[in-house]
Amino acid sequence: MLYLAWAYLIIAGIMEPCWVIGMKFSEGFKRAGWTVATLVFICTSMYFLAMAIDMDIPVGTAYAIWTGIGAVGTLVAGILLFKERTTWVRILFITLIVIGIAGVQMTSGV
Repeated sequence: MLYLAWAYLIIAGIMEPCWVIGMKFSEGFKRAGWTVATLVFICTSMYFLAMAIDMDIPVGTAYAIWTGIGAVGTLVAGILLFKERTTWVRILFITLIVIGIAGVQMTSGV
């Protein structure tokens, strides 16, 4: 059952950059299709986060991993989709976020 909880948490994390990118494409919620997509991604992300927490992943661990996946995913999506600046220093800090996420998971006791 714990594997399912982690799968739910990963799905929730992947939905994070989806709704952030959807917000960008919605142009301040002026484009109806992207606005609806953004809301669907937000609700999906919250649902799977809630399911993961309900399945005994500690709430602090779940939240840290969820936001970490979202932050890294959004940074990478910004680089790939919107040609945001990529520097070695920026990549270093993204790597530190990933290391932090792994550290939180490894010390969570689950």
